Amino acid sequence: MKYFVLLFSLSLWLPASLQAASCCGGGSAGALILPKGGPQMVDVSVAREVYDGYWDGAGTYRPDPANSSLSQNRISAGYGYRFAGRWQGSVVGSYVDNNNRYSGITSRTQGLGDTSVNLLYETFDEVTCVTEVRDISDLRPAIYFGLGLTVPTGISPYDDVRNSFDITGRGFYRADATVNIEKSIGGFNAGVNFGYGKHFTRPVNREYGSWVKPYDKVLGDRQTQGLSLGYSWQLYSFDIFTLTGAMADMVEAAARINGVPTEGTEVSKRSFSLTGAWSTGEKDWIVKGSWNNSLSGTNFPKTQTLSFSLSHVFF
Repeated sequence: MKYFVLLFSLSLWLPASLQAASCCGGGSAGALILPKGGPQMVDVSVAREVYDGYWDGAGTYRPDPANSSLSQNRISAGYGYRFAGRWQGSVVGSYVDNNNRYSGITSRTQGLGDTSVNLLYETFDEVTCVTEVRDISDLRPAIYFGLGLTVPTGISPYDDVRNSFDITGRGFYRADATVNIEKSIGGFNAGVNFGYGKHFTRPVNREYGSWVKPYDKVLGDRQTQGLSLGYSWQLYSFDIFTLTGAMADMVEAAARINGVPTEGTEVSKRSFSLTGAWSTGEKDWIVKGSWNNSLSGTNFPKTQTLSFSLSHVFF
């Protein structure tokens, strides 16, 4: 049971990929991207994540006990603002509902999730989407450099909680640096993204409601990378529908207690997602639906997630 507690808490609040930003903008659980020229944007999204067993430290799949039911529902809201021609920022917060039954334990918990604050720099002044390639300049991609800070506003194992099913956040500050590169030619679009995250050390004197001898703990450094491919159709109303498939990898090093790595706390995950996005011809309304399925991992839960979001850009 303690092993599963660790896996469950580590699965919370993984950053999502940023897709089709230079042409239509959009939102995710981790960040918002304004379309080029958009001064500000609001985004509301809902997601349901269902847990179905886990991969152990050797990468072997282990099913949950019979009659288990583990899920998490999330409502997220975000605001993005362009404060200079190439600079934009956003903040995203969430409310979490955990509904779980595991080995005779039934739990239902609601509370705030962790919050992300993001800063993004665009390397381009004009939209880089082109209908066809006429010269070498048409091959220039849209490149974004980002900085993010995860703020532990959720309920963590180090608060007054009974077990892992009460957790809505990880309990650590984390700084992330990201690079997102994408290009659209005609109806086709492709993108790659890379990220590196570093957690900040925190003092601990309580674990799952019990007082413990004080110590310092920090989660391991995190690396992420992803690849996406998609196609867009222009509708008769000049609205655009885009279908995108993406692969993403995440690796997080072992946690450290008083500077000493903790064996068995390294985690990794590979996942596939399929996203459909509809945007108006004016790019002021964007609707997205996404399905994400974890394919493999180590020390990590197997999950499927359905999410829907609605964004409005104020021009």
